[in-house]
Amino acid sequence: MAEEKEFFDWNPYEPKPYNRWTMRGMFDIPKEVFVAEELWDFIGGDGAYQDLLDCFEQAGIELRPEIDQYFAKFRNH
Repeated sequence: MAEEKEFFDWNPYEPKPYNRWTMRGMFDIPKEVFVAEELWDFIGGDGAYQDLLDCFEQAGIELRPEIDQYFAKFRNH
């Protein structure tokens, strides 16, 4: 039996549950929608979402000086 799911790679309402008003009534969100952790763990297995977050955090730490330098040019405008 095939199932249809909606997928959203991130939850803009985090730490609250995904609750987009346009989705209410169209989907049974807990059963038919995979958001953030549910999606990434479905694709990559248990813990994949946390691993992904850890990778982004580490990249942000390592690239912080470069990121700050890039955005500094917009501060005076």
